Amino acid sequence: MSAVIAKPVMRGLLAKRLRFHLAMAFTLSFAMAASVRFLLGDSRKKAYADFYKKYDAMKSFEDMRAAGVFESVKPK
Repeated sequence: MSAVIAKPVMRGLLAKRLRFHLAMAFTLSFAMAASVRFLLGDSRKKAYADFYKKYDAMKSFEDMRAAGVFESVKPK
């Protein structure tokens, strides 16, 4: 004897799958955004802050002027 196979339920299948996949997509995207912010963003902000604490713009300008980088400024 052969057993009768039940028909698959097709009504509402797309909506059910979309709800699941949209929820997963939003959850994963928020998790990735948070991990990028905490792992990369904060460390880069700290690196920039540390660089600009020691950075002297006038000294950098004088070094570039002495090297002849600028065309409109005469080197000393």
